[in-house]
Amino acid sequence: MRIFDPHIHMGARTTNDYIAMYDAGVRAVVEPAFWLGQPRTSVGSFVDYFDGLIGWERFRAAQYGIRHHATIGLNPKEANDPRCREVLEVLPRYLGKDGVVAVGELGYDSMTDAEEEVFIAQLALAREFELPALVHTPHRDKASGTQRTLDVVRDSGIAPEFVAVDHLNETTVRTVADSGCWMGFSIYPDTKMDEHRMVAILQEYGTERMLVNSAADWGHSDPLKTLKTAHAMLDAGFTVEDVDVVLWQNPVAFYGQSGRLNLEPVPGFSAAEPPAAGITFEGNSVLRGARV
Repeated sequence: MRIFDPHIHMGARTTNDYIAMYDAGVRAVVEPAFWLGQPRTSVGSFVDYFDGLIGWERFRAAQYGIRHHATIGLNPKEANDPRCREVLEVLPRYLGKDGVVAVGELGYDSMTDAEEEVFIAQLALAREFELPALVHTPHRDKASGTQRTLDVVRDSGIAPEFVAVDHLNETTVRTVADSGCWMGFSIYPDTKMDEHRMVAILQEYGTERMLVNSAADWGHSDPLKTLKTAHAMLDAGFTVEDVDVVLWQNPVAFYGQSGRLNLEPVPGFSAAEPPAAGITFEGNSVLRGARV
């Protein structure tokens, strides 16, 4: 079984997670830019974070046989902080880089005017750079927030097939399905969706334009929820091909629109060999021994 997790925050995870994910069949991930859990106080902190997403984390994932990609953006929670607004001027520096496969996460948190202004600006960047957009729906007032999200997407002129609306549930999936956008579902241990609810949605709506992710971060989350969704699908009567569509072919099709996916096996990687110990740093370069 091959798995592509289209939304997971690996910078918050350990190397043991990478090992377990590889063993579960995960061969590619997308890590969206998001907030740290506390406010960033300067644009420079975003620059360092973005550099880490497209540099160190990409390298770290490869040590465990996993291809890492990123989405870059100013997330809606931080869009309300005027200290972060200058990040919009920095984004073009990153949106043209290898491994950046979408703009995001963008959208709404509390549905403020500031969030909407930043949302619209980043959709314009997605169009300019011909990149998909990964959209975060608010945790509160999700139904009205999702409808408002789709209104902004429509008015922006971006093609709906270039937009994934994430963190959906039973109350919002129909609206997004009808819009032509991709439908994203975060599978969590306690909150958002679980794998059994996800299976029920797939039984009702089918597998087309469906994206299933773990969204694992520094909170109570599980980077193997993609695999658990696969098992739940098989138990419910879905075929192996159905599972492959949802957990591999769909994220490849969505992010493949960027033209920047790298899904080749990591050269020299052997699951039988653990990564070489003693990764060292010299200046700004990362050096290692046994394999790349």
